[in-house]
Amino acid sequence: MEPESKQRSMDCNHLLRGHPVALWVLDYGLFRVHANAREIGICGFLIRTSAGELVLIDTGFPAKYARDAKTAAMEDGVNAFGTVLQCAPNNLPSAQLELTGSSLDEIDLMIQTHTHVDHIGGLDACPQAPILMARSERALPRPLYWGDVQPMGWPARDYVLIDQDTEIAPGFQVLSVPGHTPGQLAVMLNLPETGPVLLTSDAISRPDEIVEGFEGARDATLAQASCDRLVALSTEQNAFLIYGHCPEQWPILKKAPVHYG
Repeated sequence: MEPESKQRSMDCNHLLRGHPVALWVLDYGLFRVHANAREIGICGFLIRTSAGELVLIDTGFPAKYARDAKTAAMEDGVNAFGTVLQCAPNNLPSAQLELTGSSLDEIDLMIQTHTHVDHIGGLDACPQAPILMARSERALPRPLYWGDVQPMGWPARDYVLIDQDTEIAPGFQVLSVPGHTPGQLAVMLNLPETGPVLLTSDAISRPDEIVEGFEGARDATLAQASCDRLVALSTEQNAFLIYGHCPEQWPILKKAPVHYG
């Protein structure tokens, strides 16, 4: 691990050579929230570009959850919020990527939408790939992880740090949508057949949040503003929205090895 005060940044210009041509939804497991018993999928994404580049978005729970989810959840305090229903070895990034015909050592870029425990488990899984994330999130002393539990440090990597909407390739835009966390990101893709696809991550975890508000957000007012912007953008572009944790949408999404093209 690098000293926590040390950071390296890369230029976002020409980060990728190709445009997105395929999107795989990765199944990192299933979780039940105690408060309302809703069952939510834990998702990540793999994107392939026309130049053959591979971009991995988020990596799910740490590997210890696949070994013993109950013990891991107790250690981290996640069990106070809900129950891990499914997180097996086949829900880890390496196994999910195998379904797509790829592997962790082939990843060219990682995008970290934010740093909660169900998104950051494999942060150090691809040492060859730079990590794109929000500057404000990387500025935290340690990844947020869960509540007061912050066992992870920042891996010694090249970081692509952004603080505004950034196009990293034609038809591939990373959006700054803070609120849920200080550096929450979303991704807008334009695929050849599917067309515009908006990956909201936890900026909109489920449609009900739009009317319920964002009580669990780090900054609920900012989260609402980011949500409103994403909804307007999706309407303007007639985009297919893939929410961060939508119980109704999760079962019907195409998942690896099937992909959106």
